[in-house]
Amino acid sequence: MDIQSILVTLLFVAAIFYIGRIIYRSAFPKSGSCASGCGKCGVDFSNIKPDKK
Repeated sequence: MDIQSILVTLLFVAAIFYIGRIIYRSAFPKSGSCASGCGKCGVDFSNIKPDKK
């Protein structure tokens, strides 16, 4: 096996791992809220009072 085939195989395996990790993290999120991972769902707005004008 030449070096080019080894590198292509390693890149392919890395890409499959990366895509699999994205799919796994979106299917099974750590928190109980959404799976996007942006953090906007976990913000606590209970102490913020609306500005009434």
